[in-house]
Amino acid sequence: MLKLAHIINPVIVKESSDLFVAQPITFATMKTAQDYAQSQEIEVKLYSAQFSEDDAIIPPFFIRTPDLDRSTLDIQNFKIKRKLPLIADILDRLYKLSEADYFIYTNVDIAVLPNFYVTIAELIDQGYDAFIINRRTISNKYKTIEEIPLMYSELGNKHPGLDCFIFSRNSYQNYQFNQTFIGSIPIGYTMAINMLCNANNFNIFKNLHLTFHIGRDGFWKKNNLKDYEIFNIEETDKIINYYLSKKSLSDSELITKYLATVYRGKAKNFTGKIDYIKKRILLEIAYKKKGLSTRLKELSQQIDDSIKI
Repeated sequence: MLKLAHIINPVIVKESSDLFVAQPITFATMKTAQDYAQSQEIEVKLYSAQFSEDDAIIPPFFIRTPDLDRSTLDIQNFKIKRKLPLIADILDRLYKLSEADYFIYTNVDIAVLPNFYVTIAELIDQGYDAFIINRRTISNKYKTIEEIPLMYSELGNKHPGLDCFIFSRNSYQNYQFNQTFIGSIPIGYTMAINMLCNANNFNIFKNLHLTFHIGRDGFWKKNNLKDYEIFNIEETDKIINYYLSKKSLSDSELITKYLATVYRGKAKNFTGKIDYIKKRILLEIAYKKKGLSTRLKELSQQIDDSIKI
């Protein structure tokens, strides 16, 4: 029997937060999908990683991992104080408690369809050992768990965000996260790069109707949180540097897109400097990769144009 373990990070929030509506829906849809999977002889266990002050929100059908004991408050003096957990602390707890064949991590505002785990099992059976499922964005008119059947029925719109990750337990011991944390970009790419560099068959599924998010989010885009973004970007650069040193950075458009997304649009946040890792990627990897060289040469010029070296 295939064994899956799915972990999320629940948090108690004020009624003004989008999570106040989203989290109960996430919990309920995960339980429905778990029940259906188990009727198909697929074992699914649901886990939570939480700070002690958030214990009360954890549903009884979740397995609570030990309370988180560090956050962004412990790693840097950010301008605005936000208590965000490190992704390694969440996944390390799952690794220690679960012997499942595959792990699943999703953002806590991502709800799932009833066939979510059954479809994951089918994709694993097809040979994928690490993959991402992009969500659909549905109307923000929904507010209660009683409306979940209507949410299931709404196709919604495609969204490029990376927020649902499935990977083999055996590969996890090779992942590198440094001090990256959830709740700020580019954590989706941080996850994806680790998955890509440790998988035999990696894919991003952009058109599956398996997860949904209510309304459009964007709290992380606020300008007063730029120092969080910069910290996570710099930590992710170290991860890319690690995989470069191991000669395991895969030939993928994902890396190109990451560089373009982060450094074209956000160059001004780095006050005129360019980290040597971008040049190393372009020189040591990109120009040697058949089929990627044109795009990466263009990217290199865009980086040079936007930042004085």
